[in-house]
Amino acid sequence: MAEPLRQARRIVVKVGSTLVTDEGRGIDAAAIGNWCRQLAALAAQGRELVMVSSGAIAEGMKRLGMRARPKELHELQAAAAVGQMGLAHMYESRLREHGLHSAQVLLTHADLADRERYLNARSTLLTLLALRVIPVINENDTVVNDEIRFGDNDTLGALVANLVDADALVILTDQPGLYSADPRKDPQASLIAEAAAGDPALERMAGGAGSALGRGGMITKVLAAKRAAGSGASTIIAWGREPDVLLRLAAGESIGTALLAATPKLAARKQWMVDHLQLRGAVVIDAGAAAKLRDEGKSLLPIGVVEVQGEFRRGDVIAVRTLAGAELGRGLANYSSAETRLIARKPSAQIEAALGYVNEPELIHRTNLVVV
Repeated sequence: MAEPLRQARRIVVKVGSTLVTDEGRGIDAAAIGNWCRQLAALAAQGRELVMVSSGAIAEGMKRLGMRARPKELHELQAAAAVGQMGLAHMYESRLREHGLHSAQVLLTHADLADRERYLNARSTLLTLLALRVIPVINENDTVVNDEIRFGDNDTLGALVANLVDADALVILTDQPGLYSADPRKDPQASLIAEAAAGDPALERMAGGAGSALGRGGMITKVLAAKRAAGSGASTIIAWGREPDVLLRLAAGESIGTALLAATPKLAARKQWMVDHLQLRGAVVIDAGAAAKLRDEGKSLLPIGVVEVQGEFRRGDVIAVRTLAGAELGRGLANYSSAETRLIARKPSAQIEAALGYVNEPELIHRTNLVVV
């Protein structure tokens, strides 16, 4: 169990609304300050951190004097709009105390289901991490409704772990971890220290929804761990008020429940690309580019492209073919077919001159490319 966090370089941390708002009494400045202090210490170790935080609706309810969670979606969305202001400010001020920059990112499931928006979000988050900024992510509850009904951001935490190729997902909750049964009802329930993410038995153990504030419960955390494991990220479920929980986990201490991914991160991502994505077009590359992709694991640059086949958009999966017509690989295109035709055979430094803008210097980045 000690390995997922001790070896993790890129970590997504998700905290629920009950913890963030001290069970609905308003944003818990001390708790957020404590997590931010730990994030700063981990960042000083050279780790990259992403925070996925619930709490906007609960904070908005408190500011608006609502004693019970509203049932009407428009009221929930209004509460989210009010509460998001305080939530973002709290993280920004607490991280700044440790010399860290933060960024607010609001996402919806639709952002991550659409491949072009997926690439845009991925590029932004990876750029923020490269700049040593800690993104603070919440679902955009002001304009969506499915996310308000389900999940309390557990699913979002897993999707973000997939999006940024995280090594591990840490879900901080108001329970010590996953139990074999509901400990509030069964005195014989025991804490599960370690299990395989995706084991069907875990879903039977997980039970129903959680608090009146959050809409998740342990079942959504188990399902989130299963989703994160699909891209090779293991998940830790632990009590958010455990002293120095993030630092101790990163040091290799066993806390809470570890749900381990069976497939290594890189292999899982490449298998996902091979199995689940439909080809939309192709590019033919020269021998030099083929050697760099096949033998050196490099990204595909526009200068190596000699022909564009079919019509595709940014974010579509395209085949990469050799001059002889053999499929060398496939990956997510950073440019559409029309754009690719304009930048083919050109060095990356000339992309802006050809298009008037630059999405990425690569046509396909190596992390979005699988050689077959």
